[in-house]
Amino acid sequence: MIHNVIIIGSGPAGYTAALYTARADLKPIMFAGLEPGGQLMITTDVENYPGFPDGIMGPEMMDLFRRQVERFGVEIHQKHVTKVDLSKRPFKVYVDDELYEANSIIITTGASAKWLGLESEVTYGGFGVSACATCDGFFFRNKEVIVVGGGDTAMEEANYLTKHCSKVYLIHRRSEFRASKIMQDRVLANPKVEVITNSAIEEILGAHQPKKVTGVRLVDTVTGEKREMPIDGVFIAIGHKPNSDLFHGVLDMDSVGYILTLPGTTKTNIPGVFAAGDVADSQYRQAVTAAGTGCMAAIDAERYLEAEGHS
Repeated sequence: MIHNVIIIGSGPAGYTAALYTARADLKPIMFAGLEPGGQLMITTDVENYPGFPDGIMGPEMMDLFRRQVERFGVEIHQKHVTKVDLSKRPFKVYVDDELYEANSIIITTGASAKWLGLESEVTYGGFGVSACATCDGFFFRNKEVIVVGGGDTAMEEANYLTKHCSKVYLIHRRSEFRASKIMQDRVLANPKVEVITNSAIEEILGAHQPKKVTGVRLVDTVTGEKREMPIDGVFIAIGHKPNSDLFHGVLDMDSVGYILTLPGTTKTNIPGVFAAGDVADSQYRQAVTAAGTGCMAAIDAERYLEAEGHS
């Protein structure tokens, strides 16, 4: 059987693409991955998605998304795609030895924040540890936080957090930053930011009842000296990795691995293959923008199939 649309990935982009293609009667099937729902599954309070005046827990929100698409008959497989062949139509999608074919594909595999690799990051994830200032900065009003990183992302996060926080410490393991000069100048001129170079977080400290971050243990990367520092929140800003390995050498990408799309569309360099959400977005990485591009991908796919005589 050749499907009209296969959606690879879930999250706000994947579920929105599924919703729109299902309502267009394209009978999409979705491979949601082994951990469906994307980054929102590890997000506690979501207060910046329209329509939820009291906020909502990330996993609960993704459950609502899923239930909505299931109402329209979307076939969801909680499986991980292991290989694709986009060299000709119908496109081939493999889940180990299982083969699925489709006339169009929508990629919504997302991106993953890079972490320090500490067990305490996992323990306090969503309870004071975050990788998104625009998502979670609001929860740290008048509190003191740390931003870890030395690139433009770290500078942007630090600058943004000064709108909410009383103090922002920027921690970098080296003495010089990789960030562009304009971003460095902006942060260094901000009186709410204090820079701590040649330092790394060895451990995130916290309480368990209620669960929250209370401090960090820093290690001097030059002398090896250690010290503890009280803090209310830790923002990891060492970059994101788009989940695009499956498409390397096949789809056009930037130097980091974000899938490139035709401006104003979700079209990739292969006609009939579309990319939406964080896997194609290095700028915004928000649930609402991912959902928006998921809608765009569905409409792009519908128009493509109609033009090709498949819908």
